[in-house]
Amino acid sequence: MERAKIRLCVEHPLGAGQAVPLTPDEAHYLFAVMRLEVGARVALFNGRDGEWTAEVVEAHKKRGVLACVEQAAPQLAPPDLWLIFAPIKKERTDFIVEKATELGCAKVLPVQTEFTNSARIRQDRLQAHAKEAAEQCLGTYVPPVEDLQPVKKLLDGWDPARRILWADEALVGPAETLAGLEPGPWAILIGPEGGFSDGERAILRSLDFVTPVSLGPRILRADTAVCAAITLWQSTLGDWR
Repeated sequence: MERAKIRLCVEHPLGAGQAVPLTPDEAHYLFAVMRLEVGARVALFNGRDGEWTAEVVEAHKKRGVLACVEQAAPQLAPPDLWLIFAPIKKERTDFIVEKATELGCAKVLPVQTEFTNSARIRQDRLQAHAKEAAEQCLGTYVPPVEDLQPVKKLLDGWDPARRILWADEALVGPAETLAGLEPGPWAILIGPEGGFSDGERAILRSLDFVTPVSLGPRILRADTAVCAAITLWQSTLGDWR
């Protein structure tokens, strides 16, 4: 069976013969925007059951029902990698969440630092960007995006079993390979524009579960550093090996 071109992330369980009722927004997208009719095929995923090809069996302006026909792809879970980052300008923060989703992060945690430019975020908006990124890139998993919290509060309650790879801008120089690090649960930490304060750097340096690394001989913007650090980790410790 040819893979459906339109993909939709839903909350409902998926399985052979499973009926999937649509929300008003989903029905509007499929039937008003994409102009689908009864009998059309849609790819569905929910982050748990893989991707399923489904057929439209009811189509109305604000409601509808799909029926799962067959599984098109198995569930692909990301490695146990979280991203911690300080939000920057709105469009670049959107970019960070989208790329974290595409590159295989399991969770995204925005943090407030002393030099963070954004005092607040729209968590629901960022979660929607993660969902859209998974839909567009044939992903079957959408990482949860947490609400903004102070970085000190996050570190105070941190489980040391999950190590943190800190992209320390003060270590500009040869990029590190991470070859000597152990696989397992990890998080990547990317600081704000302007870097961490001296006080925050002292805290990070004092924590045994934090490993500072260099991302190479150039100073990177925060959004570029996110992509570079995830790529470095994935190629050495993640599922790109």
